[in-house]
Amino acid sequence: MTDAVRALVDALIRRPSVTPDDAGCQTLLESRLAPLGFRCETIASSGVTNLWALRRGAEPGPVLAFAGHTDVVPTGPLEQWHSDPFVPTERNGRLYGRGAADMKSSIAAFVVAVEESIAAGEARRGSLAMLITSDEEGPATDGTTKVVEALRTRGQPIDYCIVGEPTSVDRLGDTIKNGRRGSLSGRLMVKGVQGHVAYPQLATNPIHAFAPALAELVAIEWDRGDEYFPPTTWQISNAHAGTGATNVIPGELVIDFNFRFSPASEVDTLKRRVHAVLDRHALEYSLAWSLSARPFLTPRGELSGAISAAIREVTGLDTTLSTTGGTSDGRFISTLCPQVIEFGPPNASIHKIDEHIELAALGPLKDVYRLTIARLLG
Repeated sequence: MTDAVRALVDALIRRPSVTPDDAGCQTLLESRLAPLGFRCETIASSGVTNLWALRRGAEPGPVLAFAGHTDVVPTGPLEQWHSDPFVPTERNGRLYGRGAADMKSSIAAFVVAVEESIAAGEARRGSLAMLITSDEEGPATDGTTKVVEALRTRGQPIDYCIVGEPTSVDRLGDTIKNGRRGSLSGRLMVKGVQGHVAYPQLATNPIHAFAPALAELVAIEWDRGDEYFPPTTWQISNAHAGTGATNVIPGELVIDFNFRFSPASEVDTLKRRVHAVLDRHALEYSLAWSLSARPFLTPRGELSGAISAAIREVTGLDTTLSTTGGTSDGRFISTLCPQVIEFGPPNASIHKIDEHIELAALGPLKDVYRLTIARLLG
């Protein structure tokens, strides 16, 4: 039923749901889920809408949830698109539109997979659920995290969760995510004394003062990662100093940096190590920290085994487990659900001009979701 997936993808892309606006996507999904016996609930927070839909099975058993986001990033310059980003357009075997890969195709595929599974009686035991937010591409403060809080308060468990993030690299199914690194950011302000470049003895250049510490921070091996995670990395994203004049020594230097860290490093340990370097170089500074994500991991088990087997059956590929990439809403779901796996289409075009998905991937994507349902709940 590739046509059914394509029709739903088209309908979702036509809704210009630039974060945090859902633009009616969740209402459309509810209209598909309610007739299947799903109890649909909107959990709203600060203008963000979230859909939690739960269908109890005929027999007791685990809860398998599909999670995704209807919000998309802004289009960028419209004149650079070869077709309207909110008009689904087929060209050369590809479907173009904002959200085609990230992640309206995944949502359409798992909705149709659920429809087919229920019609065929493949989800006999346990429960099916869907968690859909419109605040994943934005601050992510009123989206999935609010649903997870509500579910935790009412004692509603989730045993398995498949997040439809675009995880594949070259071919559909070559990569799934069984975890994500943590994200720890810092804003460092190194203080100096502003002055004339011709009289450096009367000033203190904060860039020069910070340079030896920077060299040391860049050279540090923070950890070596582990079986699932690459080593922790430290990167500067922004550096600001100066008045704009060429003859003025700046009075301060502001640096934004970020750790993408594995469970091999603790947050407090990373902070202490940075402060130790700055203090050793006798810098006058202030440093504000911001933790946006802790790392999470789903070791090899029932869920990864079920979806890996489904991928092999549909595509012939032996998938790779990966924890690379940015953060996702899996970080919130993992605090409630012990097994979280992310799987979706290739991610090469996400957030770009002319975002797209190969039309040939829609059917297999749906089939992988459906087979996974059958393996876990059949």
